[in-house]
Amino acid sequence: MHINISRLSILFIAFAWFNPSVSMAQQLDPILKELISKGMDKSHSINIHHFDTEQAKVDQRLAKAVFLPKITFNGSYVRLDDDITFDVDTQNLLVATQKLLIKEAVGIPFNDPFPGNIQLTEVPNLQNKNILKSSVDVDWVLFSGFEATNAIKASQHKEASLNYLGNTEKDKIALKIIETYDKLALVSASKRVLHTSEKYLNEQEYYVKKAIENGLATPIGRKKIELAQQQLASKQLEFNHNKTLLIEVLHQLTGENRENLALLNPQLQSFSIESLSDTEKRDEIKALEEAEKATLYKSKMEKSNFIPKLALKGHYEFIEDDLSLLDPKWFVGIGIKWNVFDGLQSRLKSKKSIIESQKYREQIEEAEEMIALCIIKAQLTYESSLQNTKIVDKEIDLASATYDMIDKQYKNNLASINEVLDALNDLEKANFKLQESFFDQRRAVAELLRAKGILTNFYN
Repeated sequence: MHINISRLSILFIAFAWFNPSVSMAQQLDPILKELISKGMDKSHSINIHHFDTEQAKVDQRLAKAVFLPKITFNGSYVRLDDDITFDVDTQNLLVATQKLLIKEAVGIPFNDPFPGNIQLTEVPNLQNKNILKSSVDVDWVLFSGFEATNAIKASQHKEASLNYLGNTEKDKIALKIIETYDKLALVSASKRVLHTSEKYLNEQEYYVKKAIENGLATPIGRKKIELAQQQLASKQLEFNHNKTLLIEVLHQLTGENRENLALLNPQLQSFSIESLSDTEKRDEIKALEEAEKATLYKSKMEKSNFIPKLALKGHYEFIEDDLSLLDPKWFVGIGIKWNVFDGLQSRLKSKKSIIESQKYREQIEEAEEMIALCIIKAQLTYESSLQNTKIVDKEIDLASATYDMIDKQYKNNLASINEVLDALNDLEKANFKLQESFFDQRRAVAELLRAKGILTNFYN
């Protein structure tokens, strides 16, 4: 999307700056808001936080997947050196038993010989030497002893913590873009000051030339004008270099086309808001609180290692021919696993997680203290910036009146060209100092909003 500076946008911006009742979001240049949005999309650090969040979501799905049945298909072929059979005595016993049963069935007396015309069944092998198996196993955790449940909750709080950390990174990116954009506006303001100085110097050059022609001035005055013009040209070159560098920084932060950025002409105006009483909990604090909760659930998860686990086990053989006499074709069972003593590993891991949560608690308290101090400091800086702007306004009035007075005196041959140039230089410095005060004022407001945790409302 290209950035077009339309007349409507310029009118909107001017209205936003000069109308004190405009909301915070409206005070921000819509072009700048678009650059911030592009910066959010381009930022590598924000994208990394996004991937970390996605990993936390995957961890939750992995924990939930513990309760899904696991189905495994198995296949194998084994060839033994020989069939596994009963020993000779056992085989003879089985054959004798078979003969007795047959005699009883056909009514042959016990002591009569076994008829030769009746065929006996061979004693089967315990296991044939060629074994081909194909089966399916089902493993289904019915109760994990709350281990999976606590793991899910730990991952959820970790995800929330990462989301809040991502928001803090967004604030940092927004502040960088706003500051760079304002620096570009400050550079543009310096160009306007230089243009005004150029106009004044050209006017003075005209009067010096006339004065020399009438014998009222010496060529030294013209040389001084020429030196001032050279100094002005040096400042104009510095302006071009600064603008090029800032455009490159904005390009890297936002990915916006350099040609479009070169067309920007941001303006610096007094930046103030009616009320700063609203304060929200900073995302940094929220991130630490969520991380603390995650470690507490992690500790519970590790303690859950001592709670009995309940699981279902199922097995089914597709090929029955190669099963041994002792192998079942299928079975289903429910088992309990109870870890009674694991060498204190679970207890120590749980204690380690508790200590980690205590560290987060200390970080939270430290951060709250630092934020309270930052709010006071930012508030004082903001108030000082407003007062400084008022002082600079007075300096401009004085410098302008002084220049007008000395300029009239010079035209009436009552002041030297040096005095005129000095007065012009003072006026130039005062005008640029006002732009710097606007820049400082905007920095103070942005830092105060960030300290109060409401910066996101400012650029969204």
